[in-house]
Amino acid sequence: MSRKVADCRDFPSESGCTLTISGEEDEVIAAATQHAVAVHGHEDTDEVRAWLRQNLKDETPVL
Repeated sequence: MSRKVADCRDFPSESGCTLTISGEEDEVIAAATQHAVAVHGHEDTDEVRAWLRQNLKDETPVL
């Protein structure tokens, strides 16, 4: 299974958040959802989780 990345720098935010979360897809969605709620004021809904999942990127391996 390939690792996924959620990067706040890809999205505008008032806080200028630079957090990047990487790992297996389900781990990233869980952590990114917690972050979106705690830091960005979103609610933990199916819609937020689906939006996060749609916006994940494949992690680029460091060689």
